Amino acid sequence: MSWDGPSSRGLDRRSFPENRIFPEGMMEPVEAPRPRGPRIGLALGGGSARGWSHIGVIEVLEEAGIYPEVVAGCSIGAVVGGCYAAGKLDALKDFALSLTRRRVLGLLDVRLGSGLIAGDRLRQRLENDLADRRIESLPLRFGSVATELGTGHEVWLTRGPMVTAVRASYALPGVFPPVRLDARLLMDGTLVNPVPVGLARSLGADLVICVNLNCDPRVRGTVIEPRSEVVAEVEAEPVAARRRWPLLRNVRGARRHRQASAAPGLARVMLDAFNITQDRISRARLESDPPDLTVSPKLAGMGLFEFHRAEEAIALGRQAARAALPEIRATLASAAARV
Repeated sequence: MSWDGPSSRGLDRRSFPENRIFPEGMMEPVEAPRPRGPRIGLALGGGSARGWSHIGVIEVLEEAGIYPEVVAGCSIGAVVGGCYAAGKLDALKDFALSLTRRRVLGLLDVRLGSGLIAGDRLRQRLENDLADRRIESLPLRFGSVATELGTGHEVWLTRGPMVTAVRASYALPGVFPPVRLDARLLMDGTLVNPVPVGLARSLGADLVICVNLNCDPRVRGTVIEPRSEVVAEVEAEPVAARRRWPLLRNVRGARRHRQASAAPGLARVMLDAFNITQDRISRARLESDPPDLTVSPKLAGMGLFEFHRAEEAIALGRQAARAALPEIRATLASAAARV
């Protein structure tokens, strides 16, 4: 039986007229399924105000034609990742760019209790953007990380109300009160897993790109041994300088003494302690469960509570993502060839 159909150069269904009648016993030719590339996942780390840089990273990825299908977030990474998965990233960016010091303070409803800030105003803001969205109804796979108070269990939130999952992930101890979910009290996920690479893989990601907000070498601690080079460098002062500028040396010494004797405030102590802890946990977790690719914004000059510097943070995120694009493209091409 012969059939006068399209030539062998390609069988595209769009080339057939809608009223085409195929002879009995014949099957309509269909396009061969295209090979599917690796499923890309994002692991967005915690870091308070530095997390606005996640917005810049995502923007650059999409501009390059790279669209994640899985998003795992911790703390501020859960906020940005949740809004991205819900299609609300532009609204979040507009909100972030509108923040000034005064507006940031206006969002902080101070109340003494299990946290210094009640968080009701922030919750209302999230509810305005995310309404009653549930995680399982999102177009992308999404999950956030929280820590259970009392046991220290790492809790993965992959179902249920979006707002609750996000709030539990950023409930910084001492700042925000824990969030109750069923029989658990949950707090900030950075206490156990600041960059949730494992969660992204469990949600189905074949290739995970992590955005680590605490990898800037300028803020990474090291070990200072007794009489090490680091201590010697700090303490060293040329003998000639001491002899030549005795008055200037005395002035500098008095200034250093005042700076050393001035005790830091409570907020500074809490934030520095939390930042140090988060950095050390991030290193340990990423060593045991490394991502396929890492984007590392240079954020050492940005304070954890400087939410009014969103424009700068987004720009640093874009800069880091652009620098990582060649490696990301090469890794994606290699992974696609293996599929």
